[in-house]
Amino acid sequence: MENLIESCKESAVQNMEIFLRNFSHVPDDKLTWTPTPTAKSVLRIAAHTALYMGRFAKMIREKQVPQVDSLEAWLSERNSEEEAITSRTQVEEAFRKGIEEVKEALDSLTPEDTAMSLDSGQGWSMPMKFLMQLPGWHTTLHIGQIDFLQTCWGDQEVYV
Repeated sequence: MENLIESCKESAVQNMEIFLRNFSHVPDDKLTWTPTPTAKSVLRIAAHTALYMGRFAKMIREKQVPQVDSLEAWLSERNSEEEAITSRTQVEEAFRKGIEEVKEALDSLTPEDTAMSLDSGQGWSMPMKFLMQLPGWHTTLHIGQIDFLQTCWGDQEVYV
């Protein structure tokens, strides 16, 4: 179990660092650019990704996925929180704070906890082992979104 926890923490940290590295290459004038009026900007994607670290930590710590009475209200609250982040500094602060929370939450798990399946109350469940890996995996998905947006404005550089 210790190897799984360490692996999940390492993945979360490494993917955050890759995300922040790629995010640092986005020009200031492109932070809020979108390819279409309904698309999310790099800043919005970054805010979403950073804030979810704390949300994942809470789910791991409480051993429960959010119990949502109104999906529309829940999403509206999440959207407002993301929209409130308006700078690179805020993104990085939220990311680093959330990653520390994820690491602490992962460290609190027992072997029994890692074997759990979390019931959503909405007809689906999530294995704790899947949730433990979500911080790193979720970040990887959003790295791809930023990479795509960079190509939309003509940035073909591979940042390593």
